[in-house]
Amino acid sequence: MSLPVAIQLYSLRDEMEKNFIGTLKAVKEMGYDGVEFAGLYGHTPAEVKSLLEILGLKPVSAHVTRDEFVIEGVEKTLDTYEAVGCKYVAIPYLDNAFRPGGDRHEETLKLMKEIAASCRRRGMQLLYHNHNFEFDNKIDGVYMLEVLYSEFTAEELASQLDTCWVNIGGENPAEYIKKYTGRAPVVHLKDFYMTGALPKHLYALIGKDEEESEKEEATFEFRPVGHGLQNMPAILASSIEAGAEWVIVEQDDPSAGKTPMECAAISAKYLKEDLAW
Repeated sequence: MSLPVAIQLYSLRDEMEKNFIGTLKAVKEMGYDGVEFAGLYGHTPAEVKSLLEILGLKPVSAHVTRDEFVIEGVEKTLDTYEAVGCKYVAIPYLDNAFRPGGDRHEETLKLMKEIAASCRRRGMQLLYHNHNFEFDNKIDGVYMLEVLYSEFTAEELASQLDTCWVNIGGENPAEYIKKYTGRAPVVHLKDFYMTGALPKHLYALIGKDEEESEKEEATFEFRPVGHGLQNMPAILASSIEAGAEWVIVEQDDPSAGKTPMECAAISAKYLKEDLAW
């Protein structure tokens, strides 16, 4: 048994900006079954939906920030991604103040409840995408990530576990996925290589400032799926066991000496050919 494979298009953000249609065509040619959006790059939902239908790519989900929901409004924002055809909408990040224990968490909780209710009316599902900092901080001995999920029913908020950040957060990704059996419809496949302490400025790519490690900076590199430290066969097996519907490749930054497109193709080859996934 295998699951369909999508790619988070943030991995190809520069290419998407320059050549939206050409990049999506290339993604299909690599063997991906679907895509996860991080913006529509000026295209209308109708244009995007039509293009995906022509190419044979499924619009699995979209990463939508808390700020977008606040600025554009919950209904208008969901109208956009429902029109594209996305079943899932994931909040990709919360600033410290908006996380459990933060000064503005209660207002964010209220907003997420509103988003979740609107998603359910539309037949959509709200997800939350983690980083490692939700494991770095505990509230009464419980991971911040687990506190967040405990504030919602599984129908309101499901997980989108990012397996790279789960690993860096100190948990075994394959085992941790099982913890959310029945609540893990979409799993992020992300590989990496690291020695020593977590490097500084790791979140520069998403424009956020987190506390920097005081330890000596060491090697960290995002890698194509199957080419880093992750036990991908175990992660994939756990994803199936947990009831996932999709796995999504994401590589925040290309490996040294390779382009984002080359990395995406290597990940697809590993999953589709090497593992015959």
